[in-house]
Amino acid sequence: MKNTLSTRLAFGIVIASLFSAFFAGALVLAIGLSNSEEPQQTYTFISFIIGQGFMLAPLLWFLISRKEPIIKRLRIRLINSDLLISTIYLSFGIIIISDELDRIIHTFLPPPEYILDLNGILQPENIVGYILLFIAVAVIAPLGEELLFRGFLQQILEKHWRDVTRAILVTSLFFAMIHMNPYWFIQIYILGIVLGFLAWKTSSVIPPLILHSINNTMAMVFSFTEIEKNDVYIFHGHVAPWFILFALYAIFRGFKNINNVKK
Repeated sequence: MKNTLSTRLAFGIVIASLFSAFFAGALVLAIGLSNSEEPQQTYTFISFIIGQGFMLAPLLWFLISRKEPIIKRLRIRLINSDLLISTIYLSFGIIIISDELDRIIHTFLPPPEYILDLNGILQPENIVGYILLFIAVAVIAPLGEELLFRGFLQQILEKHWRDVTRAILVTSLFFAMIHMNPYWFIQIYILGIVLGFLAWKTSSVIPPLILHSINNTMAMVFSFTEIEKNDVYIFHGHVAPWFILFALYAIFRGFKNINNVKK
């Protein structure tokens, strides 16, 4: 695949895609706020779905208008069952360890009020709300962000800079910044690095998409369930040692198999 796109143009497309997502979501939310008869939370969740969906609109329009090979440009490549299983192992291992690190951070740096308020605002009121939020957070958001960042932007940077590490670090930084959450910035940045490694090592956007989706799903589970009362998972306010041991094993097994993939 020829390098027909410059890094400046690639960043421009990403920025245009992010603005498209913001304005599409904001428009739906504005309609919801103007209609007092309908549940506002439902419009909030729908605005997430519409906004994240429109994230790919400028990118796809550009690739189609330029007659670019979409499949290759977005790193869409199927993976085998062994790689799929290894990715799932790695995903759950990282999520469990991240949860424990988050609990340790909370001990020394309690979450700000806006984080606690956000969980309350996004708490679905009915089954429809849970379904809409799941579609937005666990399906649409990972799909749009992985195709845009790991599938498109990082791949362009890798080919132009010929420095995979730099491409992953810069893409992950941009990825963390657009979430606009200073409290979780480091965690999101580290997650972005892992996602970038998976995309590069496997030459596919599927593994990072799987990790991203599982991570967001488990974040919903941790936020909206009484996980603290689960004596199997929680031990004295922290992740139970047996889950930590499983997580370390899962990370080792998953990373070992993925790292052995020949490019």
